[in-house]
Amino acid sequence: MEAIKKKMQMLKADKENAFDRAEQSETDKKVSEDKCKLLEDELLAQQKKLKGTEDELDKYSEALKDAQEKLELSEKKATEVRT
Repeated sequence: MEAIKKKMQMLKADKENAFDRAEQSETDKKVSEDKCKLLEDELLAQQKKLKGTEDELDKYSEALKDAQEKLELSEKKATEVRT
């Protein structure tokens, strides 16, 4: 009879430990999900920023190309005038 009581107490303690671990796992899961959401939001913001920077780069690259073409044309005209 005493052995059965000990076994019951051990099973009860195991059950309580399992519930505690399950509860901690749920808490850890929630923390991880919240962190994941924050990181996803941060990633989205960085992607938007990158897109804006890429668009700006394209704009300035095009402006540089136009300026270089105008410079070459001006230099060509200046060379023609000198000769």
